[in-house]
Amino acid sequence: MNTAAVTTPGAAPSQAAADPWRSHPARILRITPEVPGVRTYDLEFRDAGVRDAYRFAAGQFNMLYLPGIGEAAISISSDAAQPQVLAHTVRAVGNVTDALARLRVGDEVLLRGPYGRPWPVETLRGRHVVVVGGGLGLASQRTAICEFARHRDHYASVTILHGAKTPEGLFYTAEYAAWRAAGIEVRPAVDQGDAGWSGHVGLVTDLFADLAIDPTNAAVLCCGPDPMMTAVARAAARVGIPSGDVYVSLERNMACAVRHCGLCQFGPHFVCQDGPVFAYDSIVEFLAVPHL
Repeated sequence: MNTAAVTTPGAAPSQAAADPWRSHPARILRITPEVPGVRTYDLEFRDAGVRDAYRFAAGQFNMLYLPGIGEAAISISSDAAQPQVLAHTVRAVGNVTDALARLRVGDEVLLRGPYGRPWPVETLRGRHVVVVGGGLGLASQRTAICEFARHRDHYASVTILHGAKTPEGLFYTAEYAAWRAAGIEVRPAVDQGDAGWSGHVGLVTDLFADLAIDPTNAAVLCCGPDPMMTAVARAAARVGIPSGDVYVSLERNMACAVRHCGLCQFGPHFVCQDGPVFAYDSIVEFLAVPHL
């Protein structure tokens, strides 16, 4: 196992990740409805030693296991500076996530992780950062946003472009005020507005046209459906941001998380460990292959 891929830079390896196959019981502390069909689950390891040792980085994921039902790879969506409580924002769309939606506060799940290559938060210091989230894609970026807010002065600027079909599909709107107070620009876009909507109506990529940034010193962090991420990379290129400075987080079927089962193979890569975060220029040829 590549431990460099599953530890926070500068931190000791997580006790929870020492054995990549071992799951640990975690109790549901809180369930927060986000948008229709989506909830955030705050989890705490039952074992204090595991809880105190666990560390993760922005963009990594855990495997949530429900005995007798199965396992699902879910991005960690909480603040890495407070790893004792782990948030996972989940849409109920399959056997595991449907079963998770039936659980209540106090129930337990089994958790193993963290896994995967994180967002390059540290290496982007001094640059203009544009975070682009499509719908639930923003969940994988929420940890990075916490880092940007905490160290806002380390970045030239931070802008969040968040797209959804309708205003009620926008995530974490209750946190917009805090993000803006930290010096982060938040610009949502929806495909279809309503009577109370005064923001942008149209594609989130439209918002690239008037970004007040130096494209030669900028980077984009994007998560969403594959076609959307391709469109974002093209929009970034139109304003002068090279594809090597666009980072995307892929979603694929990840059953083992340790490069063993092969279900998440993407060209020569295994998303569970080579990703989920990739520089766009390293995978663009594979994204062009239908159904890969």
